[in-house]
Amino acid sequence: MKGSSVVEIVLRSTRVVTPEGVGPAAVAVAGGRIAAVHPHDWVPPRAARVADYGDAALLPGLVDTHVHINEPGRTAWEGFATATAAAVAGGVTTLVDMPLNSVPPTTTPAHLAVKRRAARSRVHTDLGFWGGAVPDNLAELRPLHDAGVLGFKCFLSPSGVEEFPELDDAHLAAAMAEIAAFDGLLVVHAEDPDQLAAAPSPDGSRRYGAFLASRPRAAENAAVARLVELARRLRTRVHVLHLSSAEALPLIAGARAAGVRVTAETCPHFLTLTAEEVPDGATEFKCCPPIREAANQEALWAGLRDGTLDCVVSDHSPCVPELKVPDFGAAWGGIASLQLGLPAVWTAARDRGHGLADVARWMAEGPARLVGLTGRKGAIRAGHDADLVVLDPEAGFTVDPAALHHRHAVTAYAGRTLRGVVRATWLRGRLVAEDGRVTGEPTGELVERAGAGVAAGPSALAAPPDARDATEPAAASKEVTPT
Repeated sequence: MKGSSVVEIVLRSTRVVTPEGVGPAAVAVAGGRIAAVHPHDWVPPRAARVADYGDAALLPGLVDTHVHINEPGRTAWEGFATATAAAVAGGVTTLVDMPLNSVPPTTTPAHLAVKRRAARSRVHTDLGFWGGAVPDNLAELRPLHDAGVLGFKCFLSPSGVEEFPELDDAHLAAAMAEIAAFDGLLVVHAEDPDQLAAAPSPDGSRRYGAFLASRPRAAENAAVARLVELARRLRTRVHVLHLSSAEALPLIAGARAAGVRVTAETCPHFLTLTAEEVPDGATEFKCCPPIREAANQEALWAGLRDGTLDCVVSDHSPCVPELKVPDFGAAWGGIASLQLGLPAVWTAARDRGHGLADVARWMAEGPARLVGLTGRKGAIRAGHDADLVVLDPEAGFTVDPAALHHRHAVTAYAGRTLRGVVRATWLRGRLVAEDGRVTGEPTGELVERAGAGVAAGPSALAAPPDARDATEPAAASKEVTPT
């Protein structure tokens, strides 16, 4: 379909969410891209296929820039096929894969090539990659940037896997200076290691309160302050990942007002789940930084309303079920939610008076802007990829983990009633999911940073490595992964 100027498909709805607002429209698709957004009663060419979704809303396909797919190396935890199937079933059309917990991590161009080979012909979404910034790969950052990664992730405290160590003060400053030299982007797991070391240990406890005390807000606040000061001095573009502590919001807002290039995200679980409701031993709720109290949650919503928080992304970080032991100190940290982010956020947003345009801005436009994909993704606009999601915003459902497409039936949303049912997902003009079913073979393409060359589709990639290299899980670390 690429290159065609003939309208092949028209998607019609009385509620189309565009940058100009929400209203009736007909979206014409040609060659996998949006050719035009017409009035609702526009008469399409005779040969065009028409999909009329009535009063169901038509939103841009979501862009999720924080996903741990874990392939190769820990594919028993997740994998490209299962993660991307869950994504399209939930209305997500573009993912960006984190550089850990795969083996090898994405810390060199050679490791990036392994990732790309592992993803070949297995992805139902379009897919980009983060590179990693670790203590020993300073010389690899520019080559990774040139190879097309969308930015670099680092940790300020232990990551939980030995192959991806954190950056101390000196290594952080060096990485930020190097990334600033080519105007790259550093995305940061911001928890201060000294604050964490001083907090009480949750080891051996089934109580969520013990775990929450072990990851205090002060750890996030101190790390964000450190990051902002370095960004101010070195003029590096930085992004705070999965912000949980609302106390850090004024610092981020003030820094941005002063010209510091800092952005921040939060996650559906921080906006929809609260510490007060986590049962003892329910480690499916464990993530780092943690789900905090209801009052903190409302302050995060205020940060979304005033624009301090730029986007909402999943931080989907699953593991094998046996690592979710009921001890909050020993259990693996990470929440599996990739398929549920849109209904979870819509449920909570609607209760607070927000509309579909807000959700599209937080979950499609904002993440696309973060990784430089606004010319292709994140909006229903002529010239963009025809990535579209059909949402019935009034319909509700109860979460059944067995009905989810990610590899293991473990989620903190089990049994929760959510509003907003994804009826269909279109990727570049192809119907890829309908009513929870993934339709057809994987047709996703790999996405590179703008300026790194032509983005390579699956057919342009080399053959995958030996199956054992791509899929055999490595021995799991016994440490807890802060995602």
